Amino acid sequence: MKYNFDSIIDRKNTNSLKWDLFDDEYPMWVADMDFYAAPLIYESVNRKASHGVYAYSFVNDKIFDSYINWWKRYGLAMKREELLFATGVMPSITSIIRAFTDIGDNVLIQTPVYHVFFYVIEDNSRNVVENQLIYDPSSNDVETAYTIDFDDLEEKFKDPKTKLMLLCNPHNPVGKIWDEESLEKIADLANKHNVIVVSDEIHCDLTDPNLKYVPFASLDEELSNKSITCISPSKTFNIAGLQSSAVFTRNKELYEILEKQLAIDCFNHPNIFSIDATIAAYKSEDWLNELREVLFENKMIVDEFLKNEIPEIKLVPANATYLLWLDCSQINREDHEDGFSNELSEFLRENVGLFLSPGVQFGQNGDDFLRMNIACPQELLLEGLNALKIGIEKYKNK
Repeated sequence: MKYNFDSIIDRKNTNSLKWDLFDDEYPMWVADMDFYAAPLIYESVNRKASHGVYAYSFVNDKIFDSYINWWKRYGLAMKREELLFATGVMPSITSIIRAFTDIGDNVLIQTPVYHVFFYVIEDNSRNVVENQLIYDPSSNDVETAYTIDFDDLEEKFKDPKTKLMLLCNPHNPVGKIWDEESLEKIADLANKHNVIVVSDEIHCDLTDPNLKYVPFASLDEELSNKSITCISPSKTFNIAGLQSSAVFTRNKELYEILEKQLAIDCFNHPNIFSIDATIAAYKSEDWLNELREVLFENKMIVDEFLKNEIPEIKLVPANATYLLWLDCSQINREDHEDGFSNELSEFLRENVGLFLSPGVQFGQNGDDFLRMNIACPQELLLEGLNALKIGIEKYKNK
């Protein structure tokens, strides 16, 4: 390979959330990668750093051109006047909730889903409404492992207090690319009941090789007109610490309201590195192509290891993200008031130093699961898997 995805990088004592906040030996929880950034990004940051002046920056057209050109590959034609800069996807979603809902309104999410969705809704004094995804534990196909309960979705949309839906596309943690038909059904129901769809597409580039996701906004313009899309290079290129994202909507009314709200919330100011790093990221397609191959191989390693060494745990079929959803429902457990997955996660941390995210964080229907981050060199991945094997044996024999 042209790029280095094998080196073990010592991230300890770097103020790393993943490696320094806790002292776990194998931190495979939070969604960042243990790989070097693409060389063009590294070079852009070094150029800025070596200049020696770190004063205010402004958002220029070049960064929007990079988004516009990148999303052409997904069949989405963007215009400069349809894009806004924001410091991150979750800051954007925070502003969107404040701009388009009132205190006491409902925001719908599809659980199990990214746990920060719960916090940002509840911390803004809105109500979480769940449209629980349907799980088929017997399925070995990504298309049928998790599906949408559209009857329940429409019932939730009918409530006049339900003003907003947060869509995760591709979906974290189940790792699914939503197909065009499913997105069209969501859009049709949302329009019917006057619900704004906010599509978080931060994992969009991290699909299996030769697969592409479907942007919600690439649907028929009439279907997707009342929608907002949140995008960023941060997960794809592992630059979340540089705080750069964009918001896209064709709806001029939504655009103007959100532009004002982002300014009120002070989420529209770039840091000194974010503009150039984003532009460099979207010139690093060959690096991304190699990354996708590495992540796919890592996923196959996990699947084979579980089948041979820990058959009680099943890898839920997925075709996107580097976050694997592990079905642990066949492991005998004790009733626990904080959830089985919390108990199992804590047991693994205490006994083998392996930190996997407990599934109950992502909704009650995630409690039989653990989430594993596999964006690391294979040597670290195998160490983590062996720790998981030892930990599960200890758990069963405790």
